[in-house]
Amino acid sequence: MLDRDQINAASLALVKHWRDGSKLDALEVPFRPQSRSEAYAVQAVLENQSLGKLFGWKIAATSDAGQKHINVAGPLAGRIMSDTVIADGGTASMKGNAMRVGEPEFCFRMGRDLAPRSSPFGVDEVLAAADTLYPAIEIPDSRFSDFTSVGEAQLIADNACAHLFVLGPAASTNWRAIDLVEQRPVITLRGERYVGHGKNVLGDPLKALAWLANELRGLGITLRAGQVVTTGTCHPPLPIQAGDHFAADFGVLGKVSVRFV
Repeated sequence: MLDRDQINAASLALVKHWRDGSKLDALEVPFRPQSRSEAYAVQAVLENQSLGKLFGWKIAATSDAGQKHINVAGPLAGRIMSDTVIADGGTASMKGNAMRVGEPEFCFRMGRDLAPRSSPFGVDEVLAAADTLYPAIEIPDSRFSDFTSVGEAQLIADNACAHLFVLGPAASTNWRAIDLVEQRPVITLRGERYVGHGKNVLGDPLKALAWLANELRGLGITLRAGQVVTTGTCHPPLPIQAGDHFAADFGVLGKVSVRFV
C-alpha cells in the first residue's frame, strides 16, 4: 500500500506535467498506484494542488467506445476543477492536448447532498437529489504519453483524463419527463453531422449518475449540493483540432458549443 509520502510524490509528478503541458511514460514504480483505492488517494491530493476549487465530477469510459479509447474495462471517476471550466460558446486551447477529442455529455447539478452510507443509492434516489440538467462538452486529455497502455489505476490517479469542460445553459424544459436513453444529440464539427445516443452512457445517463454517487460512497466522499456530474460521452470521442467549432444540439434540452484555438 502506498504511504502518504508516495501518494504525494505521485500527485506532484502529475501536477508538474499538468502545469507544464508535458507528458510522462508512467509514474515511477515506487509511487505507482496498483489499485483503484491507491489511485483515488493520489487523485484526491491533486484536488488540493489545483488552482481552482472542486466544481464537480466526471465519469470516464461510460460507453464501449470510451472504454476502448483509453483501454479500460469500466467507468472511472474524476474531479472537475473550477479553473478548467469554459463558458458556453467560449474557446479552448489545444496547447498540450494530445488526446484531441471532444465529447457531448449530459450533465447534472445536485440539489442536495448524498452522504456516504453502507447501502448503495438507487437510481430513483439519486435522481430525486439532482436539481438541474445541462448539455455539456468534455475535452479530456491525459498526462501520459500513451494513455492506452498505463492501465486504469494510473488513469484514475491522472484524474480520469480530466482536462477541460464546457457547461451549457440549464435545460428550461421538464427534463425529468424525458427519456434520456432515447435522446439523440446532434453534433456538428467541420461541416459534418454526427448523432449521439443517450443509451451509450452506461445504458442510461441516470444510471451513470447513480454509478458516480455510489463510487464516491465507496470512497467515503459526499456528493454535495451544487456540484455537477457529467456522465460520459453519448457519442464516440470525436477528433478535434485548432480552428474547429464543436456544437452539440440536445434538442429541447438545449445547445452547447466551444471553439478550439
